Order: sequence, then C-alpha cells, then structure tokens
Amino acid sequence: MQVLHHSYRGLGLIMELNWDLILYLATIAIALGLGAWMVSLV
Repeated sequence: MQVLHHSYRGLGLIMELNWDLILYLATIAIALGLGAWMVSLV
C-alpha cells in the first residue's frame, strides 16, 4: 500500500511538472485540427 501511495504521489509530481508541456501539445493539436477543418470547407 505504501508503494502504491508513493507511486501515485510521483505520478502527480510528474503531471504537475509537465502540465505546461501537455497544454502546449494540446494547443498545437487543436490548432492543426482546426486548420485542417477550415481547409476542408474551401
């Protein structure tokens, strides 16, 4: 149980440190998707 607690806390730390990277990648993916959608309308 203690190992599970430590690994969960470690995962939370990784998510906290990489939150800006995840947001950056999501923004790029959304922008590419919207660009492709706009091109398909033409």
